[in-house]
Amino acid sequence: MGSIFNKPFISFTMLKRLLICCLVVSVWISTSAMAWAESAPELFEVNCAGCHPNGANIIRRGKSLKQKALSRHGYTSVDAIATLITNGKGLMSAYGDRLSEDDITNLASYVLDQAAINWQSAK
Repeated sequence: MGSIFNKPFISFTMLKRLLICCLVVSVWISTSAMAWAESAPELFEVNCAGCHPNGANIIRRGKSLKQKALSRHGYTSVDAIATLITNGKGLMSAYGDRLSEDDITNLASYVLDQAAINWQSAK
């Protein structure tokens, strides 16, 4: 007597195809947001604004990207900020594996420039 429980619900070939499709879609999704972010403001919006809207910090208030906080914590140069972006620190994720060195430098310069004008032109 035949039963549907005696046969596999999905064939091995179909399972392989499904896994390949999932892999392709996940790679596409993970890189698509970074692919369109070309300028420093766009990079900031895609990678940083979730925790740092307009230079603030929704996770730890004292760790904002405002001039006073950056100075207090020793982040007064593009290199210092780029190192922080690359390696992360504390609750902040590292972006060295997600962004190119040029993107990190541009982003660090943008943060320093925006801090100098108190994030007035940030959107």
